[in-house]
Amino acid sequence: MMLRVPDVLPAPVVSRVRSIIESGDWSDGRGMPGGGEKGNWQLAEDGKAARAARAMVLDSLGQNALFFTAALPKKIFPPLFNRYDGRNNRCASHIDSAVRTWVPTGAQVRCDLAATLFLSDPREYDGGELVIEDSHGTQSFKLKAGELLLYPPSLLHRVEPVTRGIRLGCYFWIESMVLSEEQRRLLYELDMTIYALRGKTGDSAELTRLTGCYHNLLRMWGSS
Repeated sequence: MMLRVPDVLPAPVVSRVRSIIESGDWSDGRGMPGGGEKGNWQLAEDGKAARAARAMVLDSLGQNALFFTAALPKKIFPPLFNRYDGRNNRCASHIDSAVRTWVPTGAQVRCDLAATLFLSDPREYDGGELVIEDSHGTQSFKLKAGELLLYPPSLLHRVEPVTRGIRLGCYFWIESMVLSEEQRRLLYELDMTIYALRGKTGDSAELTRLTGCYHNLLRMWGSS
């Protein structure tokens, strides 16, 4: 399932995150987490700027109900930050690794979902689209600053070269409480249906039972 999650970072938070990372310690992205033949810049993973920006991203994710219901996160790999500009402006097609290890602690995260959080407004740069290939063809994404795209890391994906301006982004992986993508999709659709019905009709005995079905399915399929 590919899902666009709007307004993960409100505009003031986007500005604060950008001001922090723009003055951070950037290095060549080759050999850094993310896979693929890369030609971008990566913010030092455990530097002061990355830690401060990461805390703001994680705080915003924790308050986003749509992100939670779609991902059902059990673990989140600490968000990383990248920059595409000038000659360092590409990331070749690749499939992400199944497991990521956070070097500072040795903690491992199974990569059930990948996430790209856009930090630059599309008008600030040309190119830089996130391109994802699946059985339905190729899809291209260039979202507003503060928006996030969730997608399966098992799909072939790349970032197109940036031909003007600077593309700033944040990316990370999620280990979900529910391993099966099909089961996560069913739970997402059920939860969104319950939410829509509650908005139309308010609470009812039938809706209470339907909500119980959702939680019992999550109990059955989920892992703690």
